[in-house]
Amino acid sequence: MSRIAILGSGAWGTAIALSLDRRGGHQVTLWAHTPELAGQINDARENTQFLPGFPIPPAVTVSGDRDAITTADIIISAIPSEFLRPSLLRIRTHLRSGQFIVSATKGLEARSLYRMTKVLSESLEPAGLLLSIGALSGPSFAQEVAVGQPTALTVAFSDPQVAALIQQEFSSETLRLYTSTDVIGVELGGALKNVIAIAAGIAAGVGLGSNSTAALITRGIAEITRLAVACGGRRETLAGLSGIGDLVLTCTGSLSRNRTVGEKLGQGRKLPEILDSLGGKVAEGVLTTHAALGLARKYAVEMPITEQMELILNEGKDPREAIRALMLRPGKEEH
Repeated sequence: MSRIAILGSGAWGTAIALSLDRRGGHQVTLWAHTPELAGQINDARENTQFLPGFPIPPAVTVSGDRDAITTADIIISAIPSEFLRPSLLRIRTHLRSGQFIVSATKGLEARSLYRMTKVLSESLEPAGLLLSIGALSGPSFAQEVAVGQPTALTVAFSDPQVAALIQQEFSSETLRLYTSTDVIGVELGGALKNVIAIAAGIAAGVGLGSNSTAALITRGIAEITRLAVACGGRRETLAGLSGIGDLVLTCTGSLSRNRTVGEKLGQGRKLPEILDSLGGKVAEGVLTTHAALGLARKYAVEMPITEQMELILNEGKDPREAIRALMLRPGKEEH
């Protein structure tokens, strides 16, 4: 039996806890960042703010106690990207060497442009710990994972034996894991698809049809792949679950927060109002857009869709003008 602590009691962290409990054979703790929040979830035995309607089984411990982090064999980080580094600085003295850390956050740190595993390794380095750090990503809405609908994900560690261990520990009849050693490709696929999903939402919001969505998805994976390969990822990774698989889901699914943000932008609503309406939930693509463009400039990679999303999100460009700018770009070969 493995002791697993899930950092972050949002919708995704809660859904992972429910999936692991359903699998059985583990001691699962959902760790909230404050004892007060843990108490609220414990009292209701339901995450009423982020994942309402899904009772938390008695076997899942909900705690704000940092000792639960120390005793864990496997730690899953589901903390939103903007809060990850400060959270790690608070808890790093409670980690210990030999633990496996799985990042399940699909984002980039805005200031440093780092992937989440890089934020983890840099933040924990002063503690002098020997840790195995990898990533979990793929097409996965929290609500569907929570209810037990079949889901397939990719888990990536530089050491294939560690990836195989996590695969064995997490896999069940409702959750299938594939392994990879391409941590960079898996993480960038999961982070960058959120930017394209905002674009797909905008297209829907202004009244465009399926042709436009198909074009955005196809050209979106092209620019995601260009950047991921420039950063050291593998092209074939972006053709898999954590690339095109996650992109299709997030661009087309009604449960996608990033697509929803884009759709409301396309309807003429303002970004601050849209984000307030999420009720504390995070649309990672909003912050990732700026970081992705920073990476693109660093590696001299062309990302026209991301450039237009940056102009819409941070400079107030009219979405229709952004679409027009994309359509009027000079013609070129597809590959």
